[in-house]
Amino acid sequence: MQADILVVDDEPEIADLVEVYLQSEGFTVHKCGTGAAALALVGERPLDLAILDVMLPDLDGLTICAEIRKDYHFPILMLTAKGEDLDKITGLTIGADDYLTKPFNPLELVARVKAQLRRYTRYNESERGAGDVIDFNGLVINRSSHECWLYDKPLVLTPIEFDILWLLCENRGQVISAEQLFETVWREKYLDRNNTVMVHIRRLREKMGEPSRNPRFIKTVWGVGYKID
Repeated sequence: MQADILVVDDEPEIADLVEVYLQSEGFTVHKCGTGAAALALVGERPLDLAILDVMLPDLDGLTICAEIRKDYHFPILMLTAKGEDLDKITGLTIGADDYLTKPFNPLELVARVKAQLRRYTRYNESERGAGDVIDFNGLVINRSSHECWLYDKPLVLTPIEFDILWLLCENRGQVISAEQLFETVWREKYLDRNNTVMVHIRRLREKMGEPSRNPRFIKTVWGVGYKID
């Protein structure tokens, strides 16, 4: 699997360590120590994934993530300080796809990078079957082109957000538990008190302009899960 990966961290020893492990898997790594340099590089060359440290000397990783999401939907993995739950939730809310807490296991980082790239690559494949478009009630979602429209207006979704919406649409009328959503989309074991799904659902509703109390599309079935009617 070949890919260009942006690594943004102002601690050279961490950036170098990540580079060594990613290069050993055949990835091309572009390192930046500041947010300004990272955003400049994003605009200069195509990238397949970004790893952003939250704490940087100029722009923080959350700001960089928000800026990237204005124009790009490649996966973003955040590196957060231990115990900074607010950073994790904020990162997921503004468009990050995953996060790791420092200190982290480099092998786990590589595994998460590969998982995100596999998911992202699926949406860039050109050949898909005829059942890759769902159209109902003003919502159109196309799995082959990774495009989504709501009332003829495009929705810019991250790969994770797209996966969640597709799963709910594909099973519309049925309740999907948070556990099932997480294990299907993230392909990892669901842990109790994991609020990752909730954060992504909230972000999806915001992008769709859905009221939190009485949403038209993504409905919460309390104590059970989520569904789209």
